[in-house]
Amino acid sequence: MINFLTVKNDLVLALEAEGKVTGDDYQSVIIPAVEDKLRQYKKIRLLYEIGNHFSGFDLKAVWEDFKLGITHWRDFEKIALVSDIQWIRIISKLIGVILPYPVHVFHNNQLIQAEEWVSG
Repeated sequence: MINFLTVKNDLVLALEAEGKVTGDDYQSVIIPAVEDKLRQYKKIRLLYEIGNHFSGFDLKAVWEDFKLGITHWRDFEKIALVSDIQWIRIISKLIGVILPYPVHVFHNNQLIQAEEWVSG
């Protein structure tokens, strides 16, 4: 499931993953939210918290995330990922190397710092 987080900067799309994230979550929440922000701004920023209540992605979610990344390859300015889940931190850092914008990975207790970084 995906929840919206409240942040001060309207340029930032802030999301929280909770429980199992599905492909339907991407199609009904994440993709429409990204496209809505992109109608307002040329480039957007993403704050994505994957916290302790996250239990995984289904295969369709992984595919939808890949397609979203390809479709909007140059539409992001920066991404802040917040998680203590080691495999997510590692994959995010590896993928961040090839993306044309900065990706910074924060620990769960650094959510405020992540919001400040992605908003600045």
